[in-house]
Amino acid sequence: MVFHPPAWVPQLPEIPDSITVGEFLSNERHGRYNLDLSRSPYTCGLTGKTYTARDVVDRTECIARSLARRLRFDPHDGTEWDRVVCLFSLNTIDYIPLTHAIHRLNGIVTPASAASSVAELQQQLRSSRASAIFTSIPLLGTALEAARAVKIPEEAIFILPLPPSETREVQVTGVVPPSIDDLVAEGRTLPAVKPLSWTKGQGARQVAYLCYSSGTSGLPKAVKISHFNIIANILQIAAFEGSTRKQRGVKTQVNLGVLPLGHIYGLTVIALASQYRGDEVIILPRFNLGTFLDSVEKFKIERLYLVPPIIIQMMNNEEACRRRDLTSVRSVYSGAAPLGAELIRSYLKRYPEVAITQSYGLTEASPMVVITSEVDGLVGSSGSVIPGTKIKLVDVKGKEVTSHETRGELLVQSPSVVLGYFENEKATAETFVWDDDGRWLKTGDEVLVRKSSLGHEHLVVVDRIKELIKVKGHQVAPAELEAHLMAHPFVSDCAVIPVPHPRADEVPKAFVVKSNEAPLDDKETALTLSQHVKEHKARYKWLTGGVAFLDVIPKSPSGKILRRTLKDQEKQRLSSIKAKI
Repeated sequence: MVFHPPAWVPQLPEIPDSITVGEFLSNERHGRYNLDLSRSPYTCGLTGKTYTARDVVDRTECIARSLARRLRFDPHDGTEWDRVVCLFSLNTIDYIPLTHAIHRLNGIVTPASAASSVAELQQQLRSSRASAIFTSIPLLGTALEAARAVKIPEEAIFILPLPPSETREVQVTGVVPPSIDDLVAEGRTLPAVKPLSWTKGQGARQVAYLCYSSGTSGLPKAVKISHFNIIANILQIAAFEGSTRKQRGVKTQVNLGVLPLGHIYGLTVIALASQYRGDEVIILPRFNLGTFLDSVEKFKIERLYLVPPIIIQMMNNEEACRRRDLTSVRSVYSGAAPLGAELIRSYLKRYPEVAITQSYGLTEASPMVVITSEVDGLVGSSGSVIPGTKIKLVDVKGKEVTSHETRGELLVQSPSVVLGYFENEKATAETFVWDDDGRWLKTGDEVLVRKSSLGHEHLVVVDRIKELIKVKGHQVAPAELEAHLMAHPFVSDCAVIPVPHPRADEVPKAFVVKSNEAPLDDKETALTLSQHVKEHKARYKWLTGGVAFLDVIPKSPSGKILRRTLKDQEKQRLSSIKAKI
C-alpha cells in the first residue's frame, strides 16, 4: 500500500531540471520571492552584519570570477568532478553564497563537518577528489595538515571570515590564506564568467553536493545530490508549508541558523528554502545557549530550527530562558533526530503559544520526506508526506504494510531522492531498489502510519531497524526508552543501547547525564530510574542491562546519538572484565 500526501497538500509545481541551485535562487523566474521585497537572506547573529538578496547575487558572481582565475576553473572544460571544493568551516554569512559561486563554475561542493579530525577530513578530501578548501580560522590548522597529506597546495586554501569573538583566542602561525572578502574585491575587477549552457535534464544528472552520510547503515558514504534533487526539495517544503504561512498571514519571517550549514538539514531546510521564500536567517557560527537566546531576543526570531539536544538545554536552563524576551518565537521546528512525546509535552507546557513541529528526512532524500503542519499536530509523529512524494512500508517478511498502526521499513519515492553513492555501487544497489512502481529509497528506519484527530495520515518513526533491541523475540526501540527517561527530573540527557544477556540475547542499558536535581549517589539515582521504567513499561523493556552515568552523551554535530561509540565503549569494558577473571 502506497501512502500519499494529505488531500489538503497542494500539487508540486514543475521542477526546473536544467539550472543550478544558485541560478534557481538568484531570480524570480521559478517562484522565488521577490528579491527587492525579500528580507536580507543571511545576517550574522553576533555582529549584525548582513547582505541583501541582491548583495548575495553580486557576491556570488564576484567570488566565481576570482576563483575561476585563481584555481583555473573553466566551467566549460572537463566535468564537474574537475572542480570539487570542500567547505570545512563554522557557519558564516558567506557560506551559502560561496556554494552558489562554485556551482556558477560548474563545480561540486563537498561540505565537511566542522568537528572532523585531520584523519577524517583527509579521507573526505581524498575520496571526494577535492582540489580546494574553504575553512575558518579556528579550523585552519586541521585544514592545512589534511591538505598537505592529500597534496592540495596552500594557494588553493581560503578563509571564510568569522566574527572577532570567534577568532580572538586562536593563535595562527604563518601566512593567513586569502579571505572571501579578498576574492569579492578581486572579482569586481575581473570580467564576467561566461554563462553556463546546460542541456535539457542536466540539472537532474549533475552532482551539486557531495555530502557524507552514514547512509541507511554502515560507514560514511559520499552521497551524490543533484541540483534537481535540491531544487525539488526546496519546492516541496515551500508548497507544503505555503498554505499554513498564508493562513497565518506570514509572507516572510526571521529564522534561526545555528545548526551546521554543512549538514543537509542546515543546508536545504534552513538556508536554501529560507532564501527561496524571502526569509532572513540569523547565522550563528556554533551553538552557545547564551548567544542563541540573545539572538532570538535581538533579532525577534520567529522560527527556531533546532535539534533535540538544544531543546533539552532550553528545558534544563529555565532561568536563562526567562531572562530573555522570547515572545517573538512562533514555531519550533525539530529535525535530524526524533523528539520524544514527553519532551514535546514539557516544552508546550512551558511555551503553550508556540507551535512545535517535527520532520523526518535523510541525506539520501535531500533531505525532507515528511513535515508536521502547524495546524495538524500529532504528538510523537514526524508529520505528513510532502508533495511529490510517495512512501510505503515493508514488514520483516518483505510484505507491504496495508494498514495503519503497523510497523515496517520505510521506502521513499520522490524527485528529491538522490543519484546514489559516489564510487560505491554495492551500497547504491542495496539502498536504491526498483520494483514495478519505479525506484525506491530503502531508509533502514522502522515506522508506522497513524491518523491525526483531523483524519490525516502521519508518519511515526519507531527507530533505526539495526538499532532495535531484540529481547526474547520482542523489539525495543531505544528512542522510546530515551524519551521516557528524559521525562524524569533526574535526567539531563540519555542514550539507550543493547547489551548482551545470557538468557534474553540482548537487553537495554541506559547511559545517563544526571541533572542538578539528581542525588549525588549514583546507585540511588540508578535505582530510581530503573523503577521509573518498571512502573510504566512492559517487562521486556526494563533496564535489565543497568544504568551507567556519563558527563556527556556522544552525538554528531546534527544531534544524533552516536550509539556506535557507546557500544564500542561497552565492548571494551566487558573485554576488560573478562581479561581480569
